[in-house]
Amino acid sequence: MLLRHTPDEVVERQALAINPAKTCQPIGAMYAALGIHRCLPHSHGSQGCCAYHRSTLTRHYREPVMAGTSSFTEGSSVFGGQANLIQAIHNIFTIYNPDVIAVHTTCLSETIGDDIPQIASKAADEGRIPAGKYVIHANTPSFVGSHVTGFSNMTRAMADYFATPDTHREHRINIIPGYVEPSDMAEIKRIAGELGIPATVFPDTSNVLNAPQTGRFEMFPKGGVTIQELLRTGAAIGTIALGETASGAAARALDARCKVPCEILDLPIGLHATDTFIDHLRKMGGVPVPDSLNIERGQLLDVMADMHQYFYGKKVGLVGDPDQLIVLAEFLVSIDMWPIHIVTGTPGKKFEKRIREITRSVPHPVNVRGAGDMFLFHQWLRNDPVDLLMGNTYLKYIARDEDIPFVRLGFPILDRVGHSYMPTVGYRGGLRLLEKILDAILDRIDRDAPEESFELVM
Repeated sequence: MLLRHTPDEVVERQALAINPAKTCQPIGAMYAALGIHRCLPHSHGSQGCCAYHRSTLTRHYREPVMAGTSSFTEGSSVFGGQANLIQAIHNIFTIYNPDVIAVHTTCLSETIGDDIPQIASKAADEGRIPAGKYVIHANTPSFVGSHVTGFSNMTRAMADYFATPDTHREHRINIIPGYVEPSDMAEIKRIAGELGIPATVFPDTSNVLNAPQTGRFEMFPKGGVTIQELLRTGAAIGTIALGETASGAAARALDARCKVPCEILDLPIGLHATDTFIDHLRKMGGVPVPDSLNIERGQLLDVMADMHQYFYGKKVGLVGDPDQLIVLAEFLVSIDMWPIHIVTGTPGKKFEKRIREITRSVPHPVNVRGAGDMFLFHQWLRNDPVDLLMGNTYLKYIARDEDIPFVRLGFPILDRVGHSYMPTVGYRGGLRLLEKILDAILDRIDRDAPEESFELVM
């Protein structure tokens, strides 16, 4: 493997990323758009861009991902893609009849400077957008940001285009779930349901990218937040955004546009972050916490105590999205593991500061880099090895070369199946996460144990 030739000496690089710890904005925008019921995402760029975005999502979720494209040619790349997009809007509504087309831009259309609202307005003037149908857009060039910022931009577009100011307040809470799996969005809805709080979760990819097998193809699966629900978000009593990077912008837009007060929390991964999420739901909804959730919390605490002896003092390396890494690091520290190498590819000013605060009690030097790459991460590992790695599929090459146990988590996961059905948020998700971590550690102990130490019982 070429990675075995990674040098130990760390050299600061300003203009070159090697083995990036992210993917591009349009993928996140496309994923968010799929969380609207009867929405067709549309890539305003070349066919190749759209094919890459669709294939990456399809490989991660093992579900067919439908999307349109403006199919730029050389002429469109030079003179702009207005004609292509207007024709695409007409074709999509005529042939596929979605309720909404969610347009996201690519490097090509952003470099040209296509004005998507102007193009959509022209399409409406020409009668290309049927009554009761919508075209929304988000600017998502791949040369800045990451899939997380693309998700954020499209989610904010949902608030900007659909939220309607309303002086009458419904007893309903908006929850913006962040860049998580469909199963996580379903778990967030279940927790709100256990509390008895009506909630609008947007976007919502549950039952879209983890839909049941029925033997029949459905262009638009039954899941996703509906347009009517999005139109009512401006009348909610409050908004809870989970994850600053992925969800904060949409929550603030709702507050500015419709005066819906917002709380921006961490993703509810692990004990403390889940406690905080449920406590804010309780206060905002004016309801007590039911016994069912207290039982789940107690079960997580019990397992944390049972497993603690195997976790204590284990060093961990993390690669992934900032919202996820912040709470994951916090969870690991709470079980006395030491996250000492942490890299995200998504730019963000507060990430490194938050990680420093979370890991200040770790009795070991901690390396953290926002907008870093896995080449740097590999160099850190070679100078200071760890006991466990956690991250997306691309981390498997480093795990193999350095012979380190590896837990797959985040996006994309291309070489395993089932993650879109198993949540990692909430108390139940925390149980699954602990099981995965302990399995990886004990599997390594079993693999390396001599005959006299190959134990049957923990």
